[in-house]
Amino acid sequence: MIFITAKFRIRPEYADRWPEIAADFTAATRAEPGCLWFDWSRSVEDTSEYVLVEAFRDDEAGAAHVQSEHFKAAQRTLPPHLAETPRIVNATVPQDDWSLLGEMSVSEQE
Repeated sequence: MIFITAKFRIRPEYADRWPEIAADFTAATRAEPGCLWFDWSRSVEDTSEYVLVEAFRDDEAGAAHVQSEHFKAAQRTLPPHLAETPRIVNATVPQDDWSLLGEMSVSEQE
């Protein structure tokens, strides 16, 4: 799968509304057949920073994403809300879902 993490620094005046601002793009991306997940989180240390964790089934799905109309629309509509160019880590990993973190295994409690 293609695993991507990106950090978005949002202009302070838009930070509280970012989930709403990115909602159409988020929904359309999640509806793509090759999208495994597309999840936003807000930094607890910097409230103007959002982290996007996304994954696509394979290179073909990743290419379809960046060629989609909703991606092209996001390229036009999202940058005016950003304080800087987003930073990204993009890797191909040999799995298709999250793995368990064995070092912090949670046993069932009665």
